[in-house]
Amino acid sequence: MTNVTELTNDGQITKPRRPNLDYPFDESEAPTPGTVKKIVDGVFWVRMPLPISLEWINLWLLRDGDGWTIVDTGMATEDARNHWRKIFEECLDGLPVKRVIVTHMHPDHVGLAGWITRKFDCPLYMSRLEYTSCRMLVADTGREAPQAGIKFYEDAGWDNEAIETYKKRFGGFGRATSRLPDAYIRLRDGDEIDIGGSSWRVLTGEGHCPEHVCLFNAEQNLFISGDQLLPRISSNVSVFPTEPEADPLSDWINSCLKLKAELPEDVLVLPAHNLPFKGAHKRLDHLVRGHEVVLKRLKQKIRNPHRVIDLFPTIFGRKIERESYSLATGESIAHLNCLIERGEAKRIVTEDGYVMYEAVNA
Repeated sequence: MTNVTELTNDGQITKPRRPNLDYPFDESEAPTPGTVKKIVDGVFWVRMPLPISLEWINLWLLRDGDGWTIVDTGMATEDARNHWRKIFEECLDGLPVKRVIVTHMHPDHVGLAGWITRKFDCPLYMSRLEYTSCRMLVADTGREAPQAGIKFYEDAGWDNEAIETYKKRFGGFGRATSRLPDAYIRLRDGDEIDIGGSSWRVLTGEGHCPEHVCLFNAEQNLFISGDQLLPRISSNVSVFPTEPEADPLSDWINSCLKLKAELPEDVLVLPAHNLPFKGAHKRLDHLVRGHEVVLKRLKQKIRNPHRVIDLFPTIFGRKIERESYSLATGESIAHLNCLIERGEAKRIVTEDGYVMYEAVNA
């Protein structure tokens, strides 16, 4: 995930001015691992550590009659398993987990879903595209990097050292994910789920992943947003080698507009990262505006043809190190493909075989 950037009057890229959001809880009130924090009656906040730069993920524990529903699970690490064991023993009033809902397929969200559903013999709820995509990525675990992936990154301008790093890292998805159950219950946009006598409506989004599930409780004015709406960082929106001509950024922008139409401004957003907040409309507007500004800046830059890696400073406003090439490349191509879809850019191959991007009618 990256901070969205915007264009200043002098033509330089800088971080945008974030809207003033309302944070009902401060960092000192966040639950420590292995404990829970009450948000409202029947809704509890769980925090799990992550072995990545984000450090933490927020998970949600919902009282569900004679049991509990868990929303998202954390990454499949022994540390996270031990924290869950403590919660199961000390925080569930002796009641079982009745179901696990996963917002999307990324390992910090789905990682322990299989482990928990087997432990309690309970069902997994996911959208179809998230479940099947996760199964597909897990199946790649231990495989060699495919030629399509190598070509994708070579076309972006990666050097041999970066390509070798990609080869070494490929196939690691399943190592952070416990084995998924062989069956699941499908969630669709607009579904209503009764959890403890309270109705939660499924709202789906696209762009960060194929069919991200969010949950809105109108009665309690709560919105479990996963990675679809975060207060301080913008979710990664990337193109991957499996679908090189995809346009996830248009999907993401449309999803932001959809959520703004569906949610009240004063809804309490329970995000996967950072702190719970109010101010959903302002934040959604900010996210869309930030991407539109980057698109405008990018179109100006490619009046002359450029390779993907040469556009990193334009898009991110800083140097990108090799260990971050994969996400940076995916996000960059997402912006370029969006311009292509809008008829404002084209992809060209030079006589020397370089793949470059050039503005149309700039």
